[in-house]
Amino acid sequence: MLVEMTNNQYRNAWLADIRKVPTPVKILNTEGNKVTGHLDTPTWVDYSGIYEGHSIIFDAKETKVKRFPLKNISPHQYQLLKSWNKHGAIAFLLVAFWLEGKNEPEIYVLRFEQLEAAYENQNAGRGSKSISLDFFRDNCEPAKSRNGIPVDYLAALNLDQSKKLVQK
Repeated sequence: MLVEMTNNQYRNAWLADIRKVPTPVKILNTEGNKVTGHLDTPTWVDYSGIYEGHSIIFDAKETKVKRFPLKNISPHQYQLLKSWNKHGAIAFLLVAFWLEGKNEPEIYVLRFEQLEAAYENQNAGRGSKSISLDFFRDNCEPAKSRNGIPVDYLAALNLDQSKKLVQK
């Protein structure tokens, strides 16, 4: 919900147009206005859009422990992020840590290059099957509330859009 609010504010301020990709549904039967179906295997990530002529693509993930399990990323999501990154898009994960005793999550931007290193090492049997919260705290930018934007991930990406919000 916070990311949706953020994206709406980005759109309303003409900063970026980033949209939630609908979850695919396989329709099994229709009778008049009644549709029966089930969630199909997703073939995309959660969000895609554009910012100042740059394609943006990312998935939002969350965890309740102090580690982000790499199994939370499906192979098709990883390959999609990899492909878009190789073609020049801004590709990343937005990871929320919901820790016990805290009212708000710690949210970080994990750039694709950081994800790629962990994911490929894990697949080659050389690395951990998760990324520690300490890694995020030491190596990733937090996506904090700024200028009334709930999860200002564009600022966390250092795309320097926060000045524009104040000017608009």
